[in-house]
Amino acid sequence: MKKIEAIIKPFKLDEVKEALQEVGVSGLSVVEVKGFGRQKGHTELYRGAEYVVDFLPKVKVEIVLPDSQVEAAIEAIIGAAKTDKIGDGKIFVSPVEEAIRIRTGETGEEAL
Repeated sequence: MKKIEAIIKPFKLDEVKEALQEVGVSGLSVVEVKGFGRQKGHTELYRGAEYVVDFLPKVKVEIVLPDSQVEAAIEAIIGAAKTDKIGDGKIFVSPVEEAIRIRTGETGEEAL
């Protein structure tokens, strides 16, 4: 099993969700986050004063999948989230040692 964490632009969330559903992903978690990378921040004007917005709003999508679905999910995320502009985001893939469904006690891939 693998955990995919994708940090994407907020307006791409619906497209990413639909693309993942098309490749058979049945569940995901979404967290609103703020951060910066190469995109850096930008300056804004508020009541005549200029200030720097360092952390930009992003969305983090988290999915735990069987190994067999990982490549399709990554391709779906890239296809739906890509704008060819700086700040499109990142995808991280990590191993998951165990998953347990609290309600039934199922473990491993059956818990997904």
